[in-house]
Amino acid sequence: MFPGGYRIDAENFVTGLASRGVRSSIVRLAPTVHSSLDQHGFITAVIATARRNGYAAYVGEGANQWPAVHTLDAAVLYRLALEKAPAGSRLHAAADEGVPFREIATAVGRNLGVPVRGISTEEAGDYFGFLGPFVQMDNPTSAAITRELLGWTPTHPGLIDDLNQGHYFQA
Repeated sequence: MFPGGYRIDAENFVTGLASRGVRSSIVRLAPTVHSSLDQHGFITAVIATARRNGYAAYVGEGANQWPAVHTLDAAVLYRLALEKAPAGSRLHAAADEGVPFREIATAVGRNLGVPVRGISTEEAGDYFGFLGPFVQMDNPTSAAITRELLGWTPTHPGLIDDLNQGHYFQA
């Protein structure tokens, strides 16, 4: 059991079902789940913000890291969880364990044909709106235990390669 908050309380309830003989598990998706199927995620919002402002931005040095997973790799993990995850497992769906946000902004700028620049923490709210606090988060996430436990091996493009495929930038 972990302390705190609605998400953790829900996870504790689900994993606690193992004590009642229910083979339950939790799949924690990376905040960035990407693919041509992504219509409303963080990346689409970051791209829309860059389009609206005429430049792509990162906060400070842009060294903060975002984990990411391709939609189809996440789907494989859900299947593996259903088939063979031990009861009470907490699994991490993160193929890219930490992409520096500056690299994300650079890929967005390159694909939109707009400049890329760093902005201050104070400017982040005006530029990113509600995403301001999120784009500054440093959230490297290891999926090593998940990979070892279930033999999960992501095979689809990572976030930067997926951005460079162009589907996010079609009109």
